[in-house]
Amino acid sequence: MAKTLTVKYYVEPDPVALARRAAQHFVEMAEEAVSLRGRARIAISGGSTPRAAFELLADPTLGWRARMPWGKLDLFWVDERCVPPDDPASNYRMTREAMLERVPMRSPQIHRIEGEQEPEAAAARYESELRNSFRLEGAESPRFDLVALGMGSDGHTASLFPHTQALHEMSLLVASNHVPQKNSWRVTLTWPVINEARSVFFLISGAAKAQVLHDVFIGPRDPERLPSQLIWPSGGILTLFLDKAAAALLPATDAEGCGVLERHR
Repeated sequence: MAKTLTVKYYVEPDPVALARRAAQHFVEMAEEAVSLRGRARIAISGGSTPRAAFELLADPTLGWRARMPWGKLDLFWVDERCVPPDDPASNYRMTREAMLERVPMRSPQIHRIEGEQEPEAAAARYESELRNSFRLEGAESPRFDLVALGMGSDGHTASLFPHTQALHEMSLLVASNHVPQKNSWRVTLTWPVINEARSVFFLISGAAKAQVLHDVFIGPRDPERLPSQLIWPSGGILTLFLDKAAAALLPATDAEGCGVLERHR
């Protein structure tokens, strides 16, 4: 894994513009993956900001829906709550309602985490799904073309929460994780798997995230407290798409709304 991490961040004026930027990025990365490798394998996260981007991708009046190579896309989830797929808290349900019900994807292309199972069983079934989909052997890890992440105000990403067991899991592709602060179980990709992706980006909005963004990318390294610091892609580049409120405590961007930070280990 790269010892130096280049963090490129792009700042949009508001959440609406941020959702547009995210939709554009999804399409561009999918097009690139299909052009180079014939398929696009993308892992997505839940939350209100991704939902807005998914709704834009599914909108037939916009150009992104027509451009997205839906027939050559495999969609995975970064994490899931241990709830049934029709539960309001389900990341899968959010994605289905915002996008999947309105786009031409077939069920074999949609690889959900079975949150209705017991946590360990759900994690094992999803790991098996990854191994089969990517045709992995032995200790091989899947390499997603794109992983989309969010960040909580506590510094968590995926379902890698502060001071939880999954932060220390390095041998499994998928972990079940008890989150005492949420009084719940989650299933999550482990951070080494996320870091193997060809491209990783965070999508973050709101003033409530400004301080944690500063702490994660400018403050001292403490991944036990700030699990988002574990995201250190093997290619050495991490992208952030932010709105102005979330980026308030980061260094000012250039005239095109772009900034660059470097982290070292």
